[in-house]
Amino acid sequence: MEAIKDYTVHIDSKKRVTLRGAQYQYYNVKEYKNGCIMLEPRELTVPEGISQETIRDMDRAIENFKKGKVSTAIDLSDF
Repeated sequence: MEAIKDYTVHIDSKKRVTLRGAQYQYYNVKEYKNGCIMLEPRELTVPEGISQETIRDMDRAIENFKKGKVSTAIDLSDF
């Protein structure tokens, strides 16, 4: 893959790096043991909502809970 931009940056006193002409406001950062850093753009959006199928599944789960149709308790004492 060919690089679109190639420039040197430095870390400021607050351990920050400035991206020149960044197209996105948010990035997911992955650091690797070999020193490579991967930035993936992220766009924060408001979810469209819960689908009707999911709402039906939730309603069915509550009905089963009220009827006592539940699985055995899970032991979380190890956590």
